[in-house]
Amino acid sequence: MVQATRASWQPIPRQLERVQQVADTIAAGNDWLIVTHERPDGDAIGSALAVASLLSVLGKTWRVLVEDPLPVRFSFLPWYDAVSRVQTVPDRQFTQVIAVDCADVHRYAYANGYIEKNPVLVNIDHHQTNPGYGTVSVVDPQAAATCELVYHVVRALEVTLDEDIAMCLYTGILTDTGGFALPNTTREVHQIAAELLAGGVRPYDVAEPALESRTWEQIRLLQLALSHLTLSTDGRYATMFVTREMLDSTGCTDDDAEGLVGFARSIDTVEVGILFRETLDQRIKVSLRSKRTVDVAKISQIFAGGGHTRAAGCTVSGSLREVMERVTKQVELALPEA
Repeated sequence: MVQATRASWQPIPRQLERVQQVADTIAAGNDWLIVTHERPDGDAIGSALAVASLLSVLGKTWRVLVEDPLPVRFSFLPWYDAVSRVQTVPDRQFTQVIAVDCADVHRYAYANGYIEKNPVLVNIDHHQTNPGYGTVSVVDPQAAATCELVYHVVRALEVTLDEDIAMCLYTGILTDTGGFALPNTTREVHQIAAELLAGGVRPYDVAEPALESRTWEQIRLLQLALSHLTLSTDGRYATMFVTREMLDSTGCTDDDAEGLVGFARSIDTVEVGILFRETLDQRIKVSLRSKRTVDVAKISQIFAGGGHTRAAGCTVSGSLREVMERVTKQVELALPEA
């Protein structure tokens, strides 16, 4: 019988030099402002709070600043209650900024009043549309989540993956891989996740609130959204929509509509699932998800949006009907090409 040998393989960042530059810049600074994109998701929140936990271990001061209230489902995360909301009149300005999960500087424009001119700007992100802005940056579209890149920064700083850091990183990776079910789930992702479990993460304590738990109001919204689920003639794409009336009648917020697009994509014949949601400023937020072949980021870019190959979005002016017609037309063009 052949004895199995223990693998010595370890995940190594694809951009080792850039990761080290980011780590060195963070180590050299002290008082940091941490920002992420508007209406932050699990990866944005996880990476921001992981950086906050990292800075705390390094003995540095920080502030995490957001525009919108954080979703309650992430309230189990350390430092959740320490996050600050934008004020009408900023109380101070920062000269050092860390932007996480922000494809471009417009994604954290809400924080501009808190940032002095020409700051030291660290950019950590995994969006393929990110141009690599900032004083130093590590942008890797092959990374499953921004939290994967923050993990490498933590390692470069030789900081122990304690339970706080591990919990934040695991949350971002879990949510951006759809519970380790999406095509961006790699060998590196599982190796990193294993290390985070060794750091004290209990998987169900993250998966239950972040992915599984829904309020009764969210279930009612799901019922209404599913009643408007439509399959294309060829069965290759499916659409859903959420109106302001649907949100108001169920007592839901915009955040409660997150994740509904997955039901459209889950149909067996579907390659692209699309969710259209009316916004408060009378525009339409479009979320696109694909399974294997269609690059939905390219479709989103047509409408000044962006994202990842399999998950992207944009906000489009026009009526619900008009926007649905325009976006589905581009999906129909993309399907034969894919």
